[in-house]
Amino acid sequence: MGLEAKRSPLEEPVLWYLDFLRVEKAASRHTVLAYAGDLKHASTYFDKMGLESWKDLGIQMLLRYQATLGPPLAATTAQRRMSALRSFLKFLKKNREGPETPLPSVAGFKKPKLLPKALSYENLEALLSAPDVSKPAGLRDRALMELIYGAGLRVTEAVTLTMAEIDLSESAARLTGKRGKTRWVPLPSLTREWIVRYLANARPKLVKKPTVLLFVSDTGRPLLRQTAYKILDRYRIEAGLEVDVSPHTLRHTYAVHLLKGGADLRAVQELLGHESIATTQIYTNLDLTEVQKKYQAAHPRR
Repeated sequence: MGLEAKRSPLEEPVLWYLDFLRVEKAASRHTVLAYAGDLKHASTYFDKMGLESWKDLGIQMLLRYQATLGPPLAATTAQRRMSALRSFLKFLKKNREGPETPLPSVAGFKKPKLLPKALSYENLEALLSAPDVSKPAGLRDRALMELIYGAGLRVTEAVTLTMAEIDLSESAARLTGKRGKTRWVPLPSLTREWIVRYLANARPKLVKKPTVLLFVSDTGRPLLRQTAYKILDRYRIEAGLEVDVSPHTLRHTYAVHLLKGGADLRAVQELLGHESIATTQIYTNLDLTEVQKKYQAAHPRR
């Protein structure tokens, strides 16, 4: 019989917490994997320090771990790792399995929220026109970019969208966003036209075996988030744009163009799937005065 690797006593509580996120909180697979990675990093450190129980975790050990998260590690990564650890310890404390030591702060790693710059109409058109739509992959890329911009999709929403969630007769898409919340968004006529062209002339050539997904890769597999980022960056270069472009840039541009065009702030909030109007204000990087003006104009009891 082979010798089994000795399991760290810190591992079982982490698995318990991940199950809690998955089952009780209905967290997405992406979220659970992110927490698993960050807590594995912390567990490995504390295990090497000789910690045998999370109950024994002291402030000095916490501070030493926090000190390992400085440069060259990105501030966003450090903040995420400390946030994951803080949430985990809070969970253990609530279930009387955690340390009595104060929870670690993440404030030292915070930095101003960086938002992409909205593309001008000219740059947007140059980007959207870059793919060679005479080829199946190019037509798919054009339809993908048109959909992300035209409906303000998150990249995950775009690459996981199914055929059943696109209603071409109603020119709308049903999206499942963060925490499983569903919303319907209208599709502009031009966006609908590119999806129709893709479905007729590209998707049948790309699909190798039956799939419910709207978009597939060049090999017929599910289109990954990372692939969507690479697609946009390639066309950014081909279009000669000197600004960063990502799926988030297109979603941001969608929101800014709608608001500049006079759209109601509450409507944009619903279309983006934001729970709070404050999130929409931050997301679109609007001046607070402009937000208040649009809010007052939209509110029935102004």
